Amino acid sequence: MNKASAKSNHDEFFQFLFVGGLAAGINFVSRIGFSELVSYRVAIVLAYLIGMLTAFILSKHYVFEKSGRHFKDELRDFTIVNIFAVIQVWFISVGLAEYLFPYIFFTFYPEEIAHLIGLGIPAVTSYFGHKYFSFRKV
Repeated sequence: MNKASAKSNHDEFFQFLFVGGLAAGINFVSRIGFSELVSYRVAIVLAYLIGMLTAFILSKHYVFEKSGRHFKDELRDFTIVNIFAVIQVWFISVGLAEYLFPYIFFTFYPEEIAHLIGLGIPAVTSYFGHKYFSFRKV
């Protein structure tokens, strides 16, 4: 790998983190809204879907090079990668908010803090999943 491609991968990764941060922000805010209507556990999943759609659109247009693959194939593969990510987010968010935080008497916005931590965990694994699977070139 030459220096130019290493810089390109480096820039791409930080663009992915930026786009992911925007999508996570939308996810986070929508989770708070959904929590007014449904349980915390269900709200995490619904908000993740909103964030995932945002991340797909932004990643496709601003992060990864054109793959030459059909839109619906990219969306399907993006969804597969995100199924693994939402499982991580859900278990971490629920585990912290409902089990660990009460156990250690952590009461400062426990659901919000747990959800933020949960959203951050799959950032690196999702980047590689999307780069080499969702938006791989034909």
